[in-house]
Amino acid sequence: MAELAVSEPESGDYVSSFARGLEVIRAFTRAKPSMTLSEVADRTDMHRAAARRFLLTLVREGYVETNGKYFRLRPKILELGFTALSTMDIWDVAQPVLNELSEKLSESCFAAVLDGDSAVYVARAASRRVMNVGINVGSRVAAHAVSTGRVLLSGLGERELDDYLAGVKLAKFTPSTVTSKVKLRSIIEETRRQGWSIVDQELEAGLRAISVPIRDRSGTIKAALNVCCPSARVTPEEMRTRVLTELLDAAQRISLALP
Repeated sequence: MAELAVSEPESGDYVSSFARGLEVIRAFTRAKPSMTLSEVADRTDMHRAAARRFLLTLVREGYVETNGKYFRLRPKILELGFTALSTMDIWDVAQPVLNELSEKLSESCFAAVLDGDSAVYVARAASRRVMNVGINVGSRVAAHAVSTGRVLLSGLGERELDDYLAGVKLAKFTPSTVTSKVKLRSIIEETRRQGWSIVDQELEAGLRAISVPIRDRSGTIKAALNVCCPSARVTPEEMRTRVLTELLDAAQRISLALP
């Protein structure tokens, strides 16, 4: 089957009326959420009659509302964006958020999912600092020793958590690594209650990290969002305040893109 060309469309392939209708939708902005027919016509460089037809069509389809004089977009317009997002890989959506978070905090940021006893890193944004955390996309680490793992484990049901604890071997990576299953369960339950986890030098000496959950619309934890940095650079108090605030905001933005 021949592939469709994606260059400039031929005149017979281009639906100008559809393009003009999109212009009407894009005319509404945060600064101008409500406009008269004349204002829409001016902003789209259309005749009033044409703008009126587009607006009334959008009103009939439920994307725009009017009080007879002013027009404004309705929440249904969001469905168009959500439909587009649902066709994208979630990490395509999440990567710009990770990049922005890393830039804002000047630290490395990651996202991870749970695979058996391991946290697997599926997205990464490195800071511009000379010293960066050496975790790459595809890296696997023991879930019990990292904050991403503990956030992901907190999303398991009680039976799944029991099975995990019954079968896992808690390797000791540093003197700080938690290797007691009783203590680990307590930490996981605390993570579940508070909605975040800090791990201080349990995987590697000199490395401190904080993670929060990324949830789908049903509230299920699908991944963990993480900021990881040298312990000498960021204190635990900074982790719980400045870093956590930014991390929660970024996780919420990614969560809103999940179906």
